[in-house]
Amino acid sequence: MTPSAVDRLRGSALGITAGLIGWFVLVEVTSGILQGYYVPLFSDIVDQLGIHDSDVNWFEAAQLLLSALVVPVLAKLGDMYGHKRILLIAAILTAGASWWLAFAGDFWSFLIAWALQGFYVVWLPLEIALIFERGRRQNRGVSMTRRAAGLLVVGLQAGAIIGALAAGRIFTATQDLTLTLMVPAIAVTLVCLVIWLGVPESEPVRGRRLDTWGFVILAFGLLLVTSSLTFLRLNGAGFALVWLLLALGIVAFVVFVFFELRQPDPAIDMRVLRRPEMWPVQATAFLVGISLLGAQGPLSTYAGTDSSLGYGLGLDAEQRSYVIGIYLVSLIVGAILFAVTSRRANPRAILIVASALVGVGYALFLPFHVELWQVLLNLSIAGLGSGALVGALPAAAAAAAPHGQTGIASALTNTTKTIGGTFASAVFGVVLAAGAGIVASETAASLGGYMAVWSICAAGGFLAAVLLFFVPKVAFADTLPEEAAE
Repeated sequence: MTPSAVDRLRGSALGITAGLIGWFVLVEVTSGILQGYYVPLFSDIVDQLGIHDSDVNWFEAAQLLLSALVVPVLAKLGDMYGHKRILLIAAILTAGASWWLAFAGDFWSFLIAWALQGFYVVWLPLEIALIFERGRRQNRGVSMTRRAAGLLVVGLQAGAIIGALAAGRIFTATQDLTLTLMVPAIAVTLVCLVIWLGVPESEPVRGRRLDTWGFVILAFGLLLVTSSLTFLRLNGAGFALVWLLLALGIVAFVVFVFFELRQPDPAIDMRVLRRPEMWPVQATAFLVGISLLGAQGPLSTYAGTDSSLGYGLGLDAEQRSYVIGIYLVSLIVGAILFAVTSRRANPRAILIVASALVGVGYALFLPFHVELWQVLLNLSIAGLGSGALVGALPAAAAAAAPHGQTGIASALTNTTKTIGGTFASAVFGVVLAAGAGIVASETAASLGGYMAVWSICAAGGFLAAVLLFFVPKVAFADTLPEEAAE
């Protein structure tokens, strides 16, 4: 191979994929392990900590809250000082929290460590920013990022499956919870070395500053809204504090918008956010979070509901894990299809079709939910769309952002998705609890409650598809003449 051919290969998407993307796939496999590893161990964790099953909800709430607060800040710092540097810091913090989890001996210690482990949520947005900035130098930042994002999601979901399958087997073999919890800590520690040694730094934009007060106002608003939703899930809609906190959170966001419009270097550039190629992407992230993050609990409880009630599948814990596994596989397939088709298909069309698939999948639950094969078919259709969207949305946001704002733009899709999932989780909890006790079982939710959950998820998917029609047809594409001519 001639030197010029070697140079072309190194500058091509294939060359960069073999290097940078390969390291990031390892990082996302580890991220997936963190997301899937602990769930099968919750019962054993509850026993060791001496707490109630319901206290596990506080783990999720604390981690979601911390991730919603820190992801925008870390992403902006990545834009300012280099995305690799902040990615490495986030990985080190996650590793420290993971080791703390392994040796935490009481509820509060475990809760704090669990919340701090949420720093891993910023990994994917920073990786997308690094890929986009690297690809920008070859004038292929947008198309390269789309293809790479699909591969990263494959790694993420594969890691989740590996983690879920490995945790129970390791604990069964060792009968030692501390030793079992050390496994993900070791994995994250190794990932720190991967990032340090294998990932090149991006080129930060000089002269930027951190809009500290903007982030303080944003954090205050997020804290109020997520606290409101947490109390809604725990105490129901009749709890007055829910609506007080929600109203104060909305006021804080209004103040944040007016404050940011006056800043020369805002925490979040509202002028960029209201662009037609940006706001539908962020809205879609919120809407897809409803089903992707909020509907998993209702899915699990529906699958376990005694079928003698006339609905539910009556599956045991092991059988329910297979249902979740099939759903995760459909996410992987959706991500692969996105990576394969993104080179030639119109990016906006991919987003619209993927959102519509989420809507169709959950809409099919309304008439078809009695048999196992119906549930699996519905989930697989929704999973195909969700898998494509998980990869497509950060890449689309990065493509729509100006130079120097790719990190914060892609990170916002995570934040809005998290808020959507938190909102849905709270609402679904109230909806399902409202129907409990009016059926033959005192603990099972009513079929009407599940119908409401599925309807909301379907409406979210279809609404996202409609909103994406407002995106310009030429958005998210490489704009150089030679690229357009391909």
